[in-house]
Amino acid sequence: MIDQLFEFVQNHLLLSGAFLVVLVAWIAYELKGSNSGVSPSEATSLINREEGLFLDIREVKDFKAGHIAGARNIPKGRLGDRLKELEDYKEKPVVVVCQHGQHSGAAVGQLTQAGFTRAAKLKGGMTQWQSDELPVVRK
Repeated sequence: MIDQLFEFVQNHLLLSGAFLVVLVAWIAYELKGSNSGVSPSEATSLINREEGLFLDIREVKDFKAGHIAGARNIPKGRLGDRLKELEDYKEKPVVVVCQHGQHSGAAVGQLTQAGFTRAAKLKGGMTQWQSDELPVVRK
């Protein structure tokens, strides 16, 4: 079996090289992304101790279906237009929440560019929050 692998690599150098480049890039991306963000317990502690804000960037219907108590909803597509609503939190923790933690990184970048010094994403988003059996408000 190993002999067949070596033979395949020798016969398909370009394909094997492309695979290795993609694999290394994917691993680097995953390692970079795993360091950013805060866990649900860290986020709760930050918000409670330092009077921060949970910023939920999901659409209104998803927000109403279940959100973190005290969270403010500004859908990700409208965040740039509504940054002035968040001025009071420029020096406080702002934890950005999306469904799975995939879209909140871009929102954190947008907040950081706008001068928010302590913006972070919630690792795993609402999915992680709910799987940790933390409280959710439904409207």
